Amino acid sequence: MKLPTISPPSDFAPAPERRIDLDWVRISAFGLLIFYHVGMLYVSWGFHIKSAHRITALEPLMLVLNPWRLALLFLVSGVATRFMLRKYALLPLLRSRSARLLIPLVFGMLVVVPPQAYEQIVEALGYPAGFVDFYLRHYLAFAPQFCPNPCIVLPTWNHLWFVVYLWVYTMALGGVVAAVPGLVEWLERKLAAAMSNAVLLLVVPSLAFAAYRLVLLPNFPSTHALFGDWYNHALFATVFLIGFLLARAEAFWDAVERRRWLTLSLAVVSYLSFLAVWSGKLGPPSLSLKLFGGFAYGSYQWLCMLAVTGFARHWFTADSALRRYLTDAIFPYYIVHQTAIILIAHALQGEGLPAWLEAGIVISGTIAACVLTYEIVRRVPILRPLFGLRKGTSEPAMPIRASHQPAQ
Repeated sequence: MKLPTISPPSDFAPAPERRIDLDWVRISAFGLLIFYHVGMLYVSWGFHIKSAHRITALEPLMLVLNPWRLALLFLVSGVATRFMLRKYALLPLLRSRSARLLIPLVFGMLVVVPPQAYEQIVEALGYPAGFVDFYLRHYLAFAPQFCPNPCIVLPTWNHLWFVVYLWVYTMALGGVVAAVPGLVEWLERKLAAAMSNAVLLLVVPSLAFAAYRLVLLPNFPSTHALFGDWYNHALFATVFLIGFLLARAEAFWDAVERRRWLTLSLAVVSYLSFLAVWSGKLGPPSLSLKLFGGFAYGSYQWLCMLAVTGFARHWFTADSALRRYLTDAIFPYYIVHQTAIILIAHALQGEGLPAWLEAGIVISGTIAACVLTYEIVRRVPILRPLFGLRKGTSEPAMPIRASHQPAQ
C-alpha cells in the first residue's frame, strides 16, 4: 500500500522554495541553549553540576527565555515536518526522520552524555574510581543508581530528551496521517481560518497553555523522562501540531508578521505580570494570584513565539552562506554543547576565577568545541549519521518563499 503525501488545498499558496526566516529561528533557538545552560551553572535551580558562584540576578533573565525557547523549537519542527511530507511519501519520511534522530540519540547516550553523568556523580558524591569504572559498573546498569541522592536512572539522555520527544510526535503524527489521510487538509483549513482572526490568534492558545500549567503541571512536574511527563507533552505536542497544520497557511503567517509589535508588547506585559507573581510582589499566594500567574505565563509562552516568528519573517528573508552553514551545523552543536559545558566548568573548579571570567571561558570553550566537532564530523562520512547529518550534501529542511515583501 502506498502511503500518502499531502497536497495543499487549492486556496493555499503554491510550494515555496525555502523558509529562511524559520531556519534562522531554529538556529537562534538552538544557539540560545549554550548561553542558557551556561547560566544554569550559576542560578539556584538544579543542574548536573554547579559553579561555586551564585548569581541570582540571572534568574529573571533566564525566565525571559525559559517559558518559550523549547516550545518554539517544536513549533518550527512541526513546520519542517509538514514541508517534508509534501516532498516525500509518508513511509520514506518516517524512515528518514527515524534515522536522523535515533542514530544520534543512541550514539549520544552511549558516547556523548556519559561524561555529564560521571561529573555529576563526582561532584555530588566524590566518586573515587575513574570514568571507565563508572561507565561499566553504573552507566550501563539500566537501573537507578546512587540512590537516594542524586538517584539517577542510567543510561540517560539528559539534554537529548528533545530528540526523543520529536521522534515520538513525528511517529504519532505519521500514524494519524496514514489512518485518516484527509484529516490533515480538513484541520488545516479550519485552523488556518480561525488563527487568522486576531482574537483567536492571541487568546485561544494562551488559554490552552495557561490551562496546561494550572491543571497538569502541579500533578505532572516536568521530568523530560517521556513517560508521565504530561505537562510537557501537552505543551510541546500542541505547538508541534500547530506548526504542522499551519505551515503553509500564508494568511496565518501574514497575520503573525503584521501583529509582531502587538505580540511583543503584550509579551512584555505578560512577562512582567508573571514576574510580579513569581517574586511575591503582589502579595502572598492565593487562588486568584495562581490563576492570574498561570494565565500570564501561558500568554507569555505563546506571545513570544508569535513575536519571534513575526519579526523573523519580517527581517530575515535574505539567504546567506552563514545561514546555509549553520542550518547544517546546529544539530551537531546541540548534541555536544552540554557535555562541553559540564567538562569545561568542572575543569575550572577550584581555580578561583571570578564569575565573569569563568563564564567567559566556559562559553568560548563550548563554542570552540562545537565548531571543532562539526568541522571534523562533516568531513568524515562514517561520523555524519552519528550527528544527524546526511551522508552526502545536506538538503534544506524547510522550503521558503521564493520572494516576500515584508508586511507594513
